[in-house]
Amino acid sequence: MAEQQPSRLQIYSTSSTGVSPFWREKYEREAKKYWDVFYKRHQDRFFKDRHYLDKEWGHYFSGAGRKVILETHKDFTENRVSAFVCDLTVDDLSEHISPSSVDIITMIFVLSAVSPEKMPLVLQNIRKVIKPNGYVLFRDYATGDLAQERFSCKDQKISENFYVRGDGTRAFYFSDEFLTSLFKENGFDVEELGFCCKQVENRSREIVMNRRWLQAVFHSSDGLKSSYTESAIEFDLCQGNVEPISSSRNSDQLCRSEENSAKELANDFEVDMSEGMAFEMFGISHSSDEIIEVDAGNWNFKIKVLSKEYQHTCKSTGLMLWESARLMASVLAQNPTVVAGKRVLELGCGCGGICSMVSARSADFVVATDGDAKALDMLAENVASNLQKPFLDKLITKRLEWGNRDHIEAIKELNDEGFEVIIGTDVTYIPEAILPLFATAKELISSNRDAREIWKPALILCHVLRRVDEPSILSAASKFGFRLVDKWPTSIPTSSSQSIISSWFLEKSSEECIPTTALNIMYFHSE
Repeated sequence: MAEQQPSRLQIYSTSSTGVSPFWREKYEREAKKYWDVFYKRHQDRFFKDRHYLDKEWGHYFSGAGRKVILETHKDFTENRVSAFVCDLTVDDLSEHISPSSVDIITMIFVLSAVSPEKMPLVLQNIRKVIKPNGYVLFRDYATGDLAQERFSCKDQKISENFYVRGDGTRAFYFSDEFLTSLFKENGFDVEELGFCCKQVENRSREIVMNRRWLQAVFHSSDGLKSSYTESAIEFDLCQGNVEPISSSRNSDQLCRSEENSAKELANDFEVDMSEGMAFEMFGISHSSDEIIEVDAGNWNFKIKVLSKEYQHTCKSTGLMLWESARLMASVLAQNPTVVAGKRVLELGCGCGGICSMVSARSADFVVATDGDAKALDMLAENVASNLQKPFLDKLITKRLEWGNRDHIEAIKELNDEGFEVIIGTDVTYIPEAILPLFATAKELISSNRDAREIWKPALILCHVLRRVDEPSILSAASKFGFRLVDKWPTSIPTSSSQSIISSWFLEKSSEECIPTTALNIMYFHSE
């Protein structure tokens, strides 16, 4: 009876349920840490000085009398600036600033970093120190911004319009209704409110990016009466066009004034974003990658991976280098006879492929596979930059989702005799992936055996035991005809001649090779 083929399965999450409760709480609890890392890396280069403080709000800073402004910069003058550290959601501003003493408070890309449930605390805090006739100058992300659209395709949603970036910092996207209600409910009236829009074109990559911000001015509701007339103006700052949505003011005069301002801004336009923002928006950023040097025997590899700053929110596990791969690469480098003259297949090798590259030095033929297209793109780049002919000609990269019949057949077309050695490093941590893993290995492993039974085709797994325990792995292996003949660090053979894995560490102690003592190696024969 033919065995039922398992369904297609990827070993990385494809759900769209958003951020889990555990990570939501972690991002909230450690928000300060993530922002500290952000500013240590970017300092003040994230938001470049576009001079719109003067262009848009210059009249609020002018006039007779001394102005007290709540904002600061690292290059402040001590006799004019009083600097202090403050968490607006926790610390009381009135302990540092006299109540009702501040003329202007700037909130430029500030409130979006705060969780929505804590935004009222921030506004109540600043209301303590602002003068009755003082102003809050606001500019922040708006709903419909390209970054939010990119987030909607990933598992990075925390709550409605609230997302976590790849570097752990968070961003909220405001609608005009939400922003107006938020400020009014906390004692502020609207003086001005409008959308700022930019259409950015990257001609080299043929990408058009629609950016949206909300810009507003608020004042305390017990101060001056509002001159706001429930209007919202939307500007296309790249084209210099202005579209009044609704306004009781003279529309012709408004359009001429704002059009001049838009053209002025367009002339000195520059895309303002951090390296992390570029990655999450476009999925392309060299700065989100880092190079890791790996020593395997006498060979040194420089492997491009996704930097650690972005790994914790990346759905693909293939864009990083696992310690199990380091160990197996070292083992293969020290023991080339394991793969010498054989056909080798690596399952789930990710972007690194270091086991496959080491194998290519002595094997007849090597196929490095992964189920993630992005990992494969980076893998091809790493292979090309680290291998030279003739070794480069012996290694092929190929997409393989375990259980995918089309992918399996494509691998068979490359090698219809099957593979004598199949390697997998850290490919056993998802319970649902275990059966497809062994089913795929069974389809692709060679059926040829040494006539004297000295050597048999082998499946070698190296991993950290996580959610999937050893009995579960062994049960799945047995179902598809794989028998465990050796394991490490605890050897199971009854005779020394059968101690396959221990012999790998004879010249060099295992302690020198192993990145972590939590790693395990399992050696299977196909029956």
